Amino acid sequence: MAATHPLLLLLLAAAAVVVLVVAATPAAASGNGTSTPTAYEMLERYDFPRGILPVGVEGYELREDGSFEVYFPRDCEFMLARTWLVRYGARIAGAAASGRLTSLQGVYVKVLFVWLPVGEVDRSGDTLSFYIGPVSTSFPLSDFAHSPHCRGYDHLPAAAAAAAAAL
Repeated sequence: MAATHPLLLLLLAAAAVVVLVVAATPAAASGNGTSTPTAYEMLERYDFPRGILPVGVEGYELREDGSFEVYFPRDCEFMLARTWLVRYGARIAGAAASGRLTSLQGVYVKVLFVWLPVGEVDRSGDTLSFYIGPVSTSFPLSDFAHSPHCRGYDHLPAAAAAAAAAL
């Protein structure tokens, strides 16, 4: 159970980043318009590190009620803290409020041989806490200073490649 706890927390952190990016945007957004902030910029505006969201976001939507969706060209897997395998679906969804991402969908962490859903991510000071059911794990914000790269993304779309270069 102790080994499962950190892995679940990492998955929750990844999900929280996606939710925060989408939820922090005041209006629906997609593409790379110069007047519309990127998902990564929106995360920073809400005091979340851009590294909670992997490189490769193709678009996002944020509704007035705080519900959001973030889109990737396909599922994205990456290692978190060199220990946890995290998966973002091609579509991530949830609800965002200041310092909190809830009702997350599409974010998972692999524990042993099983993918478990990350349901919530909370920020408290310089710490992010990830929740997988009743279990939570916390990480310092510094663990999310840079956006991770998805495994197998050899040919990123031009917009994603430009965003990756800006990191």
